[in-house]
Amino acid sequence: PPKSICFGCGPASDLGLRIESRRIHNGLRTVCEPRPEHRAFPGVVSGGIIGTLIDCHANWTAAIALMDAAQSRGESPTLPSTVTAKYEVVLRRPTPSDRPVTLVSRVTSMDADRAEVEGEVTVDGTVTASGRGLFVAVKEGHPAYHRW
Repeated sequence: PPKSICFGCGPASDLGLRIESRRIHNGLRTVCEPRPEHRAFPGVVSGGIIGTLIDCHANWTAAIALMDAAQSRGESPTLPSTVTAKYEVVLRRPTPSDRPVTLVSRVTSMDADRAEVEGEVTVDGTVTASGRGLFVAVKEGHPAYHRW
């Protein structure tokens, strides 16, 4: 969404990560280039940045899966506004800050208004972090409703 100010994916966020997630089978994939301000210490991406990548990317994975499921039920294929209900990040090893970081996520279970998603962060094919979360479609009146 061009006017989104989300720190993770919003193109209108001057200081944000501006991730761009792309469809893959049963999920999404993104590749990010860490910037110097994303480091926790020399050569390593901050765990908070890794958490944001997983959270935002998994949220989009859930939203797209919920939209696809609604369309398969014959409903309008409108992208729902989803929010994070809970998520967990496991930092397995330091994530190098001098190479592209890849994140792949997939839906593990889904109901009509929520999806559980798992994801892995890799650098040069090595898993550096993983995460999982529950993402819920919100209704009118919620601050995130129709933010895209």
